[in-house]
Amino acid sequence: MRAVTMVRTLTAAAATVGLTFAGGAVASAHGGPYGGPRSLTCSGGEIGSGTYRSITVTGDCSVAKNAVVRVKGDITVRKGAALDAQSSPSTITVDGDVNALRGSTLGLGCQPPALTGNSAHPCVDATGNPIEDPTVFSTITVKGDITALGAAVVLINGVQVGKNVTIVGGGSPVIPWSVKNNTIKGNLWVSNVNTTFFGALFNKVGKNVVLLKIKITDPDPEGSKDVYVVRNTVGRNLVCYGLSGASGGFVPGSVNTVGGRALGQCSELAG
Repeated sequence: MRAVTMVRTLTAAAATVGLTFAGGAVASAHGGPYGGPRSLTCSGGEIGSGTYRSITVTGDCSVAKNAVVRVKGDITVRKGAALDAQSSPSTITVDGDVNALRGSTLGLGCQPPALTGNSAHPCVDATGNPIEDPTVFSTITVKGDITALGAAVVLINGVQVGKNVTIVGGGSPVIPWSVKNNTIKGNLWVSNVNTTFFGALFNKVGKNVVLLKIKITDPDPEGSKDVYVVRNTVGRNLVCYGLSGASGGFVPGSVNTVGGRALGQCSELAG
């Protein structure tokens, strides 16, 4: 799959996910102790601006356009639920962790091409069309970990992560997965994933990137079976074993910058 086609596919898939999540708000909030921040459970619709003790997603939920959300604890996306924070611009700060459980959909972050080039994941308008305006983007900070265990879809775009990103199991036969344009202070670990596309692209990772047993199931007979590991800056080691294929990018000579060692199928993907 060529670079431009791949980016368009990712954008179109993201727009589809965003439109799917639209709907009226269905949420309940429970006050915190001594009048502190409340916990929010969203079973469908939009999550609006506010400071919350925690957010639990049990249905198809999205973050409202231009919302400013502060979570003192964790965000948890329950089994089969969906959180769309990758379609509309917003500012989200999570003091704890973000957890996505089996069969869930987790979408975080949108940025226009003016900020990230052809690896962009633009926000979309009400009809699902990409917004090219360079002033329209999300700002998402997760001070703890992002963990997805057996998720159906994982899209993490332009997020500041204070600890680790860990993705184990899951995958989608339709929606391409990507972890791109993020700053991750700890490790990026992805293993045992079967999906139509997976890319670790343009990330800054303070420690290790470990990619294990990732199988690409692109139904296009001419599609690539490679896991794309493109122009990441890795503080320690880049480790790749058991991938259906590995590619360092769409442009010849595009490599990753690795502070330690590049091992396995990624041994030739470091400059």
